Amino acid sequence: MMKLHRPWWSVLPLRAVLLCALLVLNHPVYGDDEIPADVESTLTDDAELYVTPKVDASRLYFAEHFDDLFEDVEKRWTKSKATKDDAAEEVAKYDGEWSVEQPQRPILSNDFGLVLKSKAKHAAISSRLNRPFTFDTKPLVVQYEVNLQEGQECGGSYIKLLSAGDGTKDLKNFHDKTPYTIMFGPDKCGNDVKLHFIFRHVNPVNGTITEKHCNKQKDRLDDPFKDKRPHLYQLIVRPDNTYTINVDHKTINEGSLLTSFTPPVNPPAEIDDPEDRKPQNWDDREKIADPDATKPDDWNEDEPAQIADPKASKPSGWLDDVEEMVPDSTAVKPADWDNDMDGEWEPPLIPNPLCEKAVGCGLWKAPMIANPNYKGKWRPPLIANVNYQGKWAPRKIPNPDFFEDLTPFRMTPIAAVGIELWSMSNDILFDNILISDDVAVADEWAAQTFDLKVRTLDRQAETVVSRVLKYCNSNPWMWAVLVVVVGLPVALLLYFVCFAKADAKAEVGRRKKMEDSPPAAAEQEDEEVKRDAEMSPSAQRATGSPGGGLSNAEGEDEQDEEDDEAEEENEQEVEAGPEEVARDEEASSSDAPIDSKFVEGGEGVKKRKARKD
Repeated sequence: MMKLHRPWWSVLPLRAVLLCALLVLNHPVYGDDEIPADVESTLTDDAELYVTPKVDASRLYFAEHFDDLFEDVEKRWTKSKATKDDAAEEVAKYDGEWSVEQPQRPILSNDFGLVLKSKAKHAAISSRLNRPFTFDTKPLVVQYEVNLQEGQECGGSYIKLLSAGDGTKDLKNFHDKTPYTIMFGPDKCGNDVKLHFIFRHVNPVNGTITEKHCNKQKDRLDDPFKDKRPHLYQLIVRPDNTYTINVDHKTINEGSLLTSFTPPVNPPAEIDDPEDRKPQNWDDREKIADPDATKPDDWNEDEPAQIADPKASKPSGWLDDVEEMVPDSTAVKPADWDNDMDGEWEPPLIPNPLCEKAVGCGLWKAPMIANPNYKGKWRPPLIANVNYQGKWAPRKIPNPDFFEDLTPFRMTPIAAVGIELWSMSNDILFDNILISDDVAVADEWAAQTFDLKVRTLDRQAETVVSRVLKYCNSNPWMWAVLVVVVGLPVALLLYFVCFAKADAKAEVGRRKKMEDSPPAAAEQEDEEVKRDAEMSPSAQRATGSPGGGLSNAEGEDEQDEEDDEAEEENEQEVEAGPEEVARDEEASSSDAPIDSKFVEGGEGVKKRKARKD
């Protein structure tokens, strides 16, 4: 049996593709912030790299990581024992459960957070700052993490920066009415999604306090409420009255304390006079009905808006005498049916099966169309009011409460951090709460905590394809390398695979042709000499053999043409198959006798002799 050898070039491209893929896919991918080789050369788990962050206390007003409070949260935090004034007794207590524990899905080893365990309960907890924060010449930087481990449908996860004063002397009495300076963080109920930034502004004239609510950001924040991942919320308020709100290091809202809040910080200089009243004869109608207009004589107010189509006709095959609904013959009277109490039982009605096969049944009615004669109730046309005096408005007077505060940044000092919530979700995790006056300190803290978590989660969620795409996006030159080392070998592989079958088929044909080829050239020449000797002189002249009257050159040309024809016939016989060859042999044996010595010459000679005859 013939053995086909696979071409060497059909294996090499496959090996090249596999080698290149292994080199690319096994290249380490670190993301945007690469881990230095001297720190971690083999990409060990980030959980092994986590260390509780340590920052110089002089650069911080408050920093809480919760990593050492898993045994006693009240070591630095105070649970509220207060009750709400405007709530029912059974829900007025702040009895929500707080616990310090690891996330449900651990990300970093030995990383703990403050978790609100209960839902549908009031919960409040607070902790004092290292020293009060005073709003003077340095910015306020507030930063903390929230992980809604069970998602969120209705509830908040914001924090309050409690004002210094009598209200924060005893944190056990912390409740919803405790004075605060700033409230910041996410809140959601149903489809209403907010990211609160509220500050309490003190009126410099009369001392009243008003809550100023930041305008909503342009983009909705849906992912933090449903993806069950930690998210970093950061608020920066600067002495120039500007603010910036970042979520996961991305700015989503920014503006000015003077112009981006409702109600505005500064009241208007003038207000409407509360004692001014509109005169009784003031005419503020821009247009009035034309008093000279009369209803036309042909105006018929009784014409209906729609009428039956007079051109419509009942379709043929309409079943007038068949009801659209008939009693259900398969219905059975319930066993507990009481005729005295429930009345006479009747089977329910169902659509008549006969109506389903017909054009329609029951009483036929023509369809309704718009009435061309309908005009409705007549009303006189409107004309301009010659007595129009314009829209009345009360006169303006100076605002007695007017003031102009050009430095709303100078808010009430902050003495404590509090979390006061009522939520329909449990297992809300707070972590890494920080208050500082330096953005660089907050970024350093986030790099040791939140950024480490995100990098770990992203690597856990990465697939081979995402790793390659991420590396190529961070290194654009890699796209060209990928095309060369992967795309080109794949294209070559497809090309060679497609043509390998054609080459194998051609090889089979060549080998079969060699096996079925006639004897060597010397044997053929001897056979032809003997055959020419037996032929008559006239036949020799006709075939151009020696003595036949043709020149040697012409004889050689004739011989070459015959050899070419013989080769073509041999190829046709190989393709024809053994059955056609057998038919040719029978035909040749019946046409003319063949000498036995020619038969002994082999199969190829027999075929050639048959063709000559």
